[in-house]
Amino acid sequence: MVYEKFIEEYLASGLLKKQKSSFSAVEKLINRSAKELSAAKANLVIDEGIAYTVAYLSMLHAGRAFMLLKGFRPDDGYQHKTVVEFMSKALGAEYKNIIERFDRMRRKRNIFTYEVDISISKTEADGAFETAVKFVDLIKETVKRETTGTKIIHVFKY
Repeated sequence: MVYEKFIEEYLASGLLKKQKSSFSAVEKLINRSAKELSAAKANLVIDEGIAYTVAYLSMLHAGRAFMLLKGFRPDDGYQHKTVVEFMSKALGAEYKNIIERFDRMRRKRNIFTYEVDISISKTEADGAFETAVKFVDLIKETVKRETTGTKIIHVFKY
């Protein structure tokens, strides 16, 4: 499904809503994701499950920043899934691998959060952190490019 058709269908179904965008709000979400990356990195040696979860949240907030830049926000009960699907359509096939990883992290984070018998390995947590850094950096660069570089994003360092 192409991006325009996706937007049309998701608006009609109530999974997306139009949202007035401001650069300040986009920047705040990107900074939030950068802080979460810092927290995820610190937690890699403390608690792999929390590090994994926070790395995922950093991707979610970066994705929401991108959606806001485009004038949308997720709505209804499938907000996390909607963000992943929006990013897939907006970024396209070139970024298929990172979006697939984002979706796997979404599902695993959900299981980790709501199920009792699951653990996250150090390898999984490290991989989640690396993926999150790549994704957040991708979104930062995309925002810079799409705002024609006239606005500078001041980002918390992770």
